[in-house]
Amino acid sequence: METRLLRSFVVLAEEEHFGRAAARLHIAQPALSQQVKSLEQQVGTRLLDRSTRRVELTAAGRLLQERARQVLAVLERTSGDLALLGAGRGGRVRLGFVGTATYELLPTVARRVRAELPGIELDLHGELLGPALLDRVVADELDVAVLRPGGGPTPTGVVVEELRREPLVLALPAGHRLAGQEKVRLSDLVGDPLVAHPSGRRSTMQPMVLAACHAAGYEPEVIEVGETGTLVAFVAAGLGVGLVPAAVRALRLDGVVYRPLAGPPVPVPLALALREGAGPAVHRVADVVRALTR
Repeated sequence: METRLLRSFVVLAEEEHFGRAAARLHIAQPALSQQVKSLEQQVGTRLLDRSTRRVELTAAGRLLQERARQVLAVLERTSGDLALLGAGRGGRVRLGFVGTATYELLPTVARRVRAELPGIELDLHGELLGPALLDRVVADELDVAVLRPGGGPTPTGVVVEELRREPLVLALPAGHRLAGQEKVRLSDLVGDPLVAHPSGRRSTMQPMVLAACHAAGYEPEVIEVGETGTLVAFVAAGLGVGLVPAAVRALRLDGVVYRPLAGPPVPVPLALALREGAGPAVHRVADVVRALTR
């Protein structure tokens, strides 16, 4: 059943007059009459009652009018959605954030995409660890990942680009002996347990944090946690101190204060990962992340 015939029939059903319908369709009246006959032959039943001067729909005609409107509406929406997809302004993008960027960056990216790219549906995943994020991009389970890059090689088929570097800051219990200082030296934390992200390949943060501690002569007992929110909660509970990227200051909990480090800053990178050959919508969302991090 041709879409052209359905459109002509719907217009005729609305106008209830061959002349007015033909004028609206910008075709000759005999051509419209031929289209209706062709449609009736295709469906195998009479759609119009031509016994009166007015065009009246048969029961079959009324049913086809209802269904044809639905079909044409779906086709129109589909055409619009496809145009948005082709322009990178529609579709679904799966976006993951490392825990240390979740609280600062995830809300701002979501708001910006809703405002500027309302046709794109974001599937957001927060509080993930960097290696797991990269694995998900490789497995095509995420389209874009914001992560802390490790020192290993970039997997084949994935592009990783650095977005920015930010300094490490201290998260201290509000009642800590050093909480009132404007800046804190890592060497002054000797004897304090350190709450940190997991060791090994599970996280890229612990090696960077421990390297900074060792350089300052601070060899802490490490309490490992899986999520940044848990890390800060442990600090609030007085179980230890934390050394986190500055973006974590967006996570405000009662009982925690953040203090910059004395001396030269200890920067940690934040990066964007996506698959090679990603679609236009993915690149538009990646552009939003870039704009909000640089």
